[in-house]
Amino acid sequence: MKNQDLFSAIEQYQSFTAGQAIFREGDSAQNMYIVAEGQVDIMLGERILETINPGGILGELALIDDKPRSASAIAKTDCLLAPVNREHFLVLVQRTPLFALQVMRAITERLRRANNLLASR
Repeated sequence: MKNQDLFSAIEQYQSFTAGQAIFREGDSAQNMYIVAEGQVDIMLGERILETINPGGILGELALIDDKPRSASAIAKTDCLLAPVNREHFLVLVQRTPLFALQVMRAITERLRRANNLLASR
């Protein structure tokens, strides 16, 4: 599935300015986001875990397991995000298996990076 296909299903976007919190660790989850423009830092405390670039996703874990946010997301630059609520997320997963695969790849890549960081200590 191409990112343009994901964006075509989005009816409205949300703008964030550099430094603005998109969500904070411990928040309840209403949406996951697809980065349309700009960059978003995923942070645990003061540490940057990852920078999400255009086409990347964030906030998907909390929609999957219905638990509070495990990290914070802060706009690194001015950015435009496509919110995907739980209902839309489930429709995308059901109708578009490649979307589900893209989400699983993002989660897998993050898990592998975290494992590599732990192993290098």
